[in-house]
Amino acid sequence: MEEVAEATATALGADKLVFLTDSRGATDIDGSLLDELTADAAERLISLGDWLSPDLKRYLPCAVRASRAGVGRVHLIGYNEDGTLLRELFSRDGVGTIITRESLEILRDARPDDISGLVALIEPLEEDGTLVRRSRELLEREIARFSVVEHDGMIVGCAALYPYGEDQAELACLAVHPHYRRWGYGEKLMKRIETRARAASIKRLFVLTTITGHWFKERGFAERPVDELPAEKRLLYNLQRRSKVLMKNL
Repeated sequence: MEEVAEATATALGADKLVFLTDSRGATDIDGSLLDELTADAAERLISLGDWLSPDLKRYLPCAVRASRAGVGRVHLIGYNEDGTLLRELFSRDGVGTIITRESLEILRDARPDDISGLVALIEPLEEDGTLVRRSRELLEREIARFSVVEHDGMIVGCAALYPYGEDQAELACLAVHPHYRRWGYGEKLMKRIETRARAASIKRLFVLTTITGHWFKERGFAERPVDELPAEKRLLYNLQRRSKVLMKNL
């Protein structure tokens, strides 16, 4: 039946092919669910995954072939829990494993048509005081400074680079949607900003933060006095926010 499903989906050029399985989805050796796999990653899992359930051992090869033949997405979800099909197809996170030819995740420079997605992402963090408010007009003017993570067509993370002088720059507006923070997007964005900074001959990055200082310290930033900020940034420093200043040499 799995081969019939594969052949039918391929012949139709289907957007989705869904397999209901005896497992909640593909898992790693520790039993943790793998939310998303490319066809290449799924093929590697087939060769290594002795721990996979009988259904998955049958369905994964079909999923890989169908994906490479043009089926948009192949879903592997468990049949033992009520509602899994609805949750997989109609919620952003889903409940099983999705297999695609290419990754659903795109890390790239921001574009003008990302403005609405950026506003939706950062507005809640501006309202709770995590981020400094930025108007839509300001985002439009400074869009070239931003990098974004796009997942399945939705902007789920962003960060910006603001140079000061010849060798210092600010890592600003680092934000990740709450549902995607466990995916490591924050660190990927930070590394992308560091790469952009090095390409511009920046020697030191700094961040201003009120509540996430520990996260940056774990990634090589060290707390420094406000006096070490570039003169232009010191003039803009908001004493009421009392942000911590953290710096990292590149």
